[in-house]
Amino acid sequence: MRCTPLFHLILALAWVAPLHAQEDVPPGGPDFAEGDVITHDALSKIRPYLPPEFWANQDFFFYEGMRMEIGPSYRDYSPPEAYQAATERFKGEARIGPENSLENYTAGQPFPMDEIDCEGDPQAGAKIIWNFDYQWSGSGGSSEYYYSYWDRGEELPLFYEGTARGVVLSHRVEPSNLEKRGGDLFRNETRKQAFGIEINQPFDARGISLMTYRYKSADKPQAEAKNDDTWVYIPTLRRVRRISTAQRTDAISGTDFTFDDLRSFSGVVPQYEWQCLGEMDLIAPMNSKVRAFPYDRDHNFGPYGLSFADDNWELRKAIKVRFIPRNADHPYSYKDIYIDKETLTALYSFAYDRKDELWKIIWHNHRYSEDDPDWYEGWDEIPEPRDLRVVSDIIVNIQTGTGNRIEFWDANGTPLQSTGRVRRYIDIGRLSKGR
Repeated sequence: MRCTPLFHLILALAWVAPLHAQEDVPPGGPDFAEGDVITHDALSKIRPYLPPEFWANQDFFFYEGMRMEIGPSYRDYSPPEAYQAATERFKGEARIGPENSLENYTAGQPFPMDEIDCEGDPQAGAKIIWNFDYQWSGSGGSSEYYYSYWDRGEELPLFYEGTARGVVLSHRVEPSNLEKRGGDLFRNETRKQAFGIEINQPFDARGISLMTYRYKSADKPQAEAKNDDTWVYIPTLRRVRRISTAQRTDAISGTDFTFDDLRSFSGVVPQYEWQCLGEMDLIAPMNSKVRAFPYDRDHNFGPYGLSFADDNWELRKAIKVRFIPRNADHPYSYKDIYIDKETLTALYSFAYDRKDELWKIIWHNHRYSEDDPDWYEGWDEIPEPRDLRVVSDIIVNIQTGTGNRIEFWDANGTPLQSTGRVRRYIDIGRLSKGR
């Protein structure tokens, strides 16, 4: 029997998932250590520390010839002092409002992770995802990207490459922004963030550019929230068009990703119910040694083109949350997201279709700012960024064997040099200027 959205919401409201131990975890701890190399014939060593859904589909990800390097366990990736200071300064002020909205939040981590009771607090899932939403990410992000399409191990000729930049416009932790404008970059700011992309290749898409605003009101209940605004410049039309992003669950340009799948979740929190399903130790690609696009186009991502197995993996404390859409037209019945408990970055997620069958697996690779300061420079108020950034997303449609890989290995969160440059970058008029 197919479960209705109403049935899912009733479950979400009435049931709090109990914490549970991981199955098959060795009582003496992991059978691997820092410096080990895990090859295909030794995968059983890491199986207890992988999500079971991931292991059940291992053929997409693990392959003969792989060499997984084991890095340090539970390495300290804590955020910079300014973010920690803001968390402490505003501790206890943020609260969960109607429809899992966020109230009275200023800056830092809204709900300190060490105070969240996953087992006993029915709002634990919502608190965790708000921490995820406001995780430390520098001033936003800047990168070059390469977006590839894969079908059962074959890279298709369709691809996109270009540049992207995100700018955090509110709830910033730099002391100057907090003292002068309550965390806003500009006075009377109504936007939460802005995100722009430019397409350089292929030839028939060159020159397309896009700008999206997400508003502060997106944190409020749905009746009070303003949808994202998106504008796109299309060279063949020679003008900027405003497009609707109210439906963020549509596939992007024929890919397996939706807008809300990026980073495992880039949606609007109050549009979902949230559950905390427990804590566990997980191994995941955490601090990449790979330098693929834009540094190197020829790195081997496995026979399906969708694997991070040939890289550095680390053992981490993780927490599992589930979303259940409020929207009856949402393509997912639910999605489970495994989040790193310290950095709040996503490690893995698993999306289920309306028949409650596993549909998509999403996972990520990361890169740590302090291991390569030449790549990611600090700034006056944040001399040490201490940012563990997602630098590649992979999605696999296990029902079709297709998937997509997005590479942006140079992604960093160093800000533009002045607020004037920020204003010019996020100005909609820039999209068509000089074209």
